Amino acid sequence: QVQLEESGGGLAQPGGSLRLSCTASGFSLDYYAIGWFRQTPGKEREPIACTTKTGEAPYYAESVKGRFTISRDNGNNVVYLQMNSLKPEDTAVYFCARDPTNRRICATRVFGSWGQGTQVTVSS
Repeated sequence: QVQLEESGGGLAQPGGSLRLSCTASGFSLDYYAIGWFRQTPGKEREPIACTTKTGEAPYYAESVKGRFTISRDNGNNVVYLQMNSLKPEDTAVYFCARDPTNRRICATRVFGSWGQGTQVTVSS
């Protein structure tokens, strides 16, 4: 069964850090671009960071550039999102998804096989 599972969410204080994991099962991450997205109630899901299947030239949304880092460990079938200097506006449900075309387009319309999401709350 093809599945992506997010983990690592939780409560963090402003300025704090969290590391999210996107673990793949039923397929190898070697052949897919992977993206992280987030969504808050009443808003559309937005792309945060995307990595090609080889991890080159990652994309970051302006809102997280310099604070978040996407990385991948293909050997363990995991993609990470390291989130530093967290802000209250980073509060959202975070999702990961895959793109077999590897077109370097970080947009929800090209990604699929979405995980269930993990809640991140940034609050003092």
